[in-house]
Amino acid sequence: MQYRTLGRTGVQVSSLALGAMNFGRIGRSTQDEATAIVDAALEAGINLIDTADVYSDGESEEMVGKAIAGRRDDIVLATKAGLPMGDERNHRGSSRRWLVTALDESLRRLGVDHVDLYQIHRWDPSTGDEETLSAMTDLQRAGKIRYFGSSTFPAHRIVQAQWAAREHHLGRYVTEQPSYSILQRGIETHILPVTEEYGLGVLVWSPLASGWLSGAVRSGRPITTSRSTFMPERFDTGLPGNRARLDAVEQLAELADEAGLTMIQLALGFVTAHRAVTSALIGPRTPEHLHSQLAAADTVLPADVLDAIDTIVAPGTDLAPHEKYDTPPALLDPSLRRR
Repeated sequence: MQYRTLGRTGVQVSSLALGAMNFGRIGRSTQDEATAIVDAALEAGINLIDTADVYSDGESEEMVGKAIAGRRDDIVLATKAGLPMGDERNHRGSSRRWLVTALDESLRRLGVDHVDLYQIHRWDPSTGDEETLSAMTDLQRAGKIRYFGSSTFPAHRIVQAQWAAREHHLGRYVTEQPSYSILQRGIETHILPVTEEYGLGVLVWSPLASGWLSGAVRSGRPITTSRSTFMPERFDTGLPGNRARLDAVEQLAELADEAGLTMIQLALGFVTAHRAVTSALIGPRTPEHLHSQLAAADTVLPADVLDAIDTIVAPGTDLAPHEKYDTPPALLDPSLRRR
């Protein structure tokens, strides 16, 4: 396992981190399976575990808490808040009112007195930066969080938050968690240059592109991944964007074979090769999935393989731009573009 410094915090984290989104109902994982996954991940050298309050409505945090009981101090523990927790209109977003409550609930579910990294799950356009940053700074001073970060923020919001922290003499976001894979390289154009400029740690999610790069998706075969059962539109090869992804996957599979690598090693080796990336979040649903992903822990792709990937999917290109999560709201809602 490789280790890198998380931004400018001085904290050392593994280049592969364990994402716990599949713990609970989402991944149909039991507590025994979740504990087995955590056990194997820690044994392999992973020391960062990332979850969120919204994952299976808190069940993921509860499972993580039980799995790490008795060894909390050996783990860099991260969670997130901001996405809706139920129908109550104020149980979401990044207001002080909600973040203070949401963190207390997360700490209760996790069974700990603090988390190492508390992240705003999505940019909240209805809440000012000063409001959010002041709340996070107070939670940090209270000892309930060690650091705080953002997740899937547009580049201009990352910059604005850094300036707001400086202007108001508040703590700042020290990490960003964007989506990044061989098939979704758009963050190379705007997000990663900004994170490098401000010295942010970068924890990338979906490095296997929701299963497209797992080796299970190939031309001429039925697509039976877990994600395809509840996100069928993402795997409908009748759609132009998905056909483009499938074409790229076939070329990448050939490249991986020539290099003596699995598709998973190629995919994870690619994202961890970028100098701005700290860790790739893997989200195994079963212990078997975890072991196949751990095989990439020490994968270092040579320059010729990275160059070949660039010819298949050009740098800065998103093959599925409609699946972006950091798109400015005005591009999605026409009313926000008009007087």
